[in-house]
Amino acid sequence: MTISVVMPAFNEEKLIGESLRHVHQARAAFTERGWESEVIVCDNNSTDRTAELARAAGAVVVFEPVNQIGRARNTGAAAARGDWLLFIDADSHPDLPLLRALAERIASGDWVGGGCCVKMDRQLRWMYQGWIDVWNFLSRTLKLAAGSFLACDAKAFRYVGGFDTRFFAGEEVDLSQRLNRLGRRQGRRFFILPEMLTTSSRKVSLYSPREMLTLLGRMVTLGPMGFKSSRDACGFWYDGRR
Repeated sequence: MTISVVMPAFNEEKLIGESLRHVHQARAAFTERGWESEVIVCDNNSTDRTAELARAAGAVVVFEPVNQIGRARNTGAAAARGDWLLFIDADSHPDLPLLRALAERIASGDWVGGGCCVKMDRQLRWMYQGWIDVWNFLSRTLKLAAGSFLACDAKAFRYVGGFDTRFFAGEEVDLSQRLNRLGRRQGRRFFILPEMLTTSSRKVSLYSPREMLTLLGRMVTLGPMGFKSSRDACGFWYDGRR
């Protein structure tokens, strides 16, 4: 069994080193089972030292010139040799218990893919924490993985066509739904682990409450089609704030 950790990264020189340190430590969960693993960073047309720092941290680096999260994930997956793919964001810190829980699900053979609940790396104001709590509830209830942690059988990923590059955001929700449907046809399931992934709360510092509420209103008003419309409609992910 080989596990490929795929990390898309755009101008992540501030955070990618620490994220990769956590990934390398947590990969012990795979080594304990005698499995191989690899880490692939897809440099999504960065203008900083992201690629250089990723190589120095022991990752294989590939390049995707079109600045789009789904494309970066697909390009990383195309270079992967793993039986399972694990997509982790460049500002997230998986730990050993989380990847041990993932390895247990993979080893059972009963699952097509899955995700986990998320928590921020610091205490948030009640409004922001409420949004995280709502997402974790929806994730567990509807079996939808967050983009910061999505694992799947590599054959299933390729069978359903990977991430839909028409989406500029929300592509992980779309992929979760397609994997859920495939799993039901195959007699396999899609899991959401109770173990949590720690991810960066930097967006809270970079965006005002008013900007956050504007984003939420746009999401509610436009629905899924809003994420397919254009990169400009998804500025929260593409405006370059770091």
